[in-house]
Amino acid sequence: MEFGPHLILAMLEGLVQASVLTLTALGLSLVFGVMRVVNVAHGEFFMLGAVFAYAITDWLTGSAALIIAPLLVAALAVVCDRMILRRLDYDPERTIVATIGILYVLQQVTLMTYGPDAHPVTPPFNQRLAIPWFEFTDTGLEFYFPWGLSTTSYKLFVIAAACVAGLGIWILMARSKLGLILRATQLDRETAQAFGIPVERVYAFVFGLGAAIAALGAVLVVPIQQAHYLMGGDPLLLSFIVVIIGGLGSLRGTVVAAILIGMSNGVISVFFTPTLAKILATLLVAFVLVYRPAGLFGTKVA
Repeated sequence: MEFGPHLILAMLEGLVQASVLTLTALGLSLVFGVMRVVNVAHGEFFMLGAVFAYAITDWLTGSAALIIAPLLVAALAVVCDRMILRRLDYDPERTIVATIGILYVLQQVTLMTYGPDAHPVTPPFNQRLAIPWFEFTDTGLEFYFPWGLSTTSYKLFVIAAACVAGLGIWILMARSKLGLILRATQLDRETAQAFGIPVERVYAFVFGLGAAIAALGAVLVVPIQQAHYLMGGDPLLLSFIVVIIGGLGSLRGTVVAAILIGMSNGVISVFFTPTLAKILATLLVAFVLVYRPAGLFGTKVA
């Protein structure tokens, strides 16, 4: 196969990675933007979404997991917020330690419940779709189908579903009364509370929503990967990289950075190695921290 078709395949894989990474990083960015909490356990909520999807598909259809698994993860996150983070008054330093503890608890409970093995999840549909390519010949432009240049309908669904979910998050934050409340709480917690906004309930909702968004990304990607109790590490690391590059608390910057990192990871992983992709992403973070500490679209946190 020529370079062009190889590049198309790499870009499709990059789009799938970028789609899932966008959802995962949006959840992390939303929690930090509104609550000013660095949720180190965010990757474990991602992992739980995949594990719950595996458990649910044994009883129901794969489509049910798209709704039930994020709701279950959101409920668990709300419990963590009420039992732990609220009691710490959302202090930045103490919540970091607390979420590290939540990380290990969730990880070990999952290990004891589902074991150390990876669990495959069958996609609800997975038709192979050939992708056309073109070349210029003496008779003009001709299209053909190179052998091996194809994708699956489920991967295209992952990209489309992530776009719909991202659009829904934007509408929630920018065009709804609830979004106005979240933005008011983000700007000034004390003033919002003085105007009658139940800040603690808002924080619980945001923490649950952030976990649910990450879990949705995991439910979408688990048929392509597999559910495993250690699968939260890489999404957490990449989400932090995305949030730092895009700007802490900036949803627009998060989306742009997730597409940049996801696409570059996909292309570099296909043509070189995934390790090189992570090295370049880390170097990009260092460059951003040196020359633009607030990120591409972020503002300085008071």
